[in-house]
Amino acid sequence: MTAASYQYVDLPDASVVTTRALLTARENITDTVDTRAMMCLHGGAGFGKTLAVNVCLRELEHEDVRRITFRARPTARAVRYELFTALDLPGQPPRHPSEFDRLLKTALAERPRTFLVDEAQWLNGEAFEYFRYLWDDPSTHLAVIFVGGEGCHTVLRREAMLSSRIFIWQHVTRLTPSEVLETIPLFHPIWADADPDDITFADSRAAHGNFRAWARLTAHTRTALKRTGRPCVDQELLRWVFSRLA
Repeated sequence: MTAASYQYVDLPDASVVTTRALLTARENITDTVDTRAMMCLHGGAGFGKTLAVNVCLRELEHEDVRRITFRARPTARAVRYELFTALDLPGQPPRHPSEFDRLLKTALAERPRTFLVDEAQWLNGEAFEYFRYLWDDPSTHLAVIFVGGEGCHTVLRREAMLSSRIFIWQHVTRLTPSEVLETIPLFHPIWADADPDDITFADSRAAHGNFRAWARLTAHTRTALKRTGRPCVDQELLRWVFSRLA
């Protein structure tokens, strides 16, 4: 499976690598969806959280997945409107909260659905509480996957009523040095035959076990190989790449 549609840069020939974190996410997401529960997948920026969730949810072919992404701190009213849009509901959004809530609950009672709530670190207690309110209703058949930075975990833990309902917590961390050596040669062909010492050099100087940083580093290294005509990565070429990343 290619990673092109999941990376923040267009990186031809990149592949999704089945890391330990991805395998764990696959199990956790499957269990969460099967039990119509809620989970929180959290970790630092660029660690591969969204990529892992997208890959895993894509494998659930018959599941109705609705993706919601927040870029600012939303109110409960804003969450209602995002859900209205995500569910493709007809007509105009209701003006009164109680009417809006009835409409959403009716839609969510029609069939099982999964909400992927990305960038969940932007949610405050009020917004998280609204998801709990919908999920708690006995008529809805809802699974919710919150994906976000460490702030997501912090806010959720402060909301006792919601935190107690989180079925699974998964913390995504950086790749360890040994995981880098296992993963990166499979991630992109330019690293397949690279000297392990050069991969370790690149990780210690620029990528630091961060998947997003590795994607950016790989894109620049691929360009450097084309321009210089060199057959493979070496530390001299990597130093030129580092100069672009400083």
